[in-house]
Amino acid sequence: QVTLAESGGGLVQAGDSLRLSCSAAVRPTREYFMAWFRQAPGKEREFVAAISQNSIEIHYADFVKGRSSITRENTKNMMYLEISSLKPEDTAVYYCAAKKGVTLATAPSEYSSWGLGIQVTVSS
Repeated sequence: QVTLAESGGGLVQAGDSLRLSCSAAVRPTREYFMAWFRQAPGKEREFVAAISQNSIEIHYADFVKGRSSITRENTKNMMYLEISSLKPEDTAVYYCAAKKGVTLATAPSEYSSWGLGIQVTVSS
């Protein structure tokens, strides 16, 4: 397992952009397929975006496609998620997650390592 920590959340206005960061306290990060999930109050945790070890395979959930970018810097053990045109419905706790293996996964149960999460609140 790997220890993950999110940063960069907070309170923003609708239409703003935000960049979340995820630091991984293990080397080599390049062994891990990484992803972002989010969970709004009263809802299940849902997939947001994922990126493969070499950044070649990237996948987004439909609700962020076209306004989001997931990237990673293996040399710095970091992963990022940028979301633009934020909406109030983007309000949630955002989590970074990691798993070994090369297969894309969108189910939370597929990921073995999780950060504690960070709150993102979008005001209208």
